[in-house]
Amino acid sequence: MVAALELYLDPDATRRIRVLWDALEAEGVQSMRSLLERRHRPHVSLAVAPRFDPEQVAEALRGTVVAAPLRLDFQHAGQFVGRVLWLGPAPTPELLAHQRLVSDRLTAAGIPLAEHYQPGRWVPHCTLSMRVPNALMAAAVRRCLEVLPLAATVVGAALTDHARGIAHPLP
Repeated sequence: MVAALELYLDPDATRRIRVLWDALEAEGVQSMRSLLERRHRPHVSLAVAPRFDPEQVAEALRGTVVAAPLRLDFQHAGQFVGRVLWLGPAPTPELLAHQRLVSDRLTAAGIPLAEHYQPGRWVPHCTLSMRVPNALMAAAVRRCLEVLPLAATVVGAALTDHARGIAHPLP
């Protein structure tokens, strides 16, 4: 399991993604709804690491509004190697600059981030499933396209490490 710095979405966008999770489940695709005893919350992760020290992260981000009220326009569905299905917001200059700011602050504090979360490599996304059966991937992507476009606003942020039971809200 990994630790993440998560951006949470407004209630309407969250509801729409949860409805999509239900639709995927009905088609035999295990969604994020089923993980973590149904405590998983739709989000976009700005940073991921094998482990975060909450106090070190708080110090690194002091004075930074992690939950900046960014507008996210989810316009596409995608997949990562390993059967991971996701919705992606348009990578606006504001979103990319915000991710770079957070990443730079964490890196300057000596907090190593996962390589695919480095600025310039990061693909903004909201994970829907991590275990899509190959035979169901095309149908799952079609189901995702039915909910797009999906507009969202960032309304909160937290540092999470579900393996260690950490969920610290961030400003």
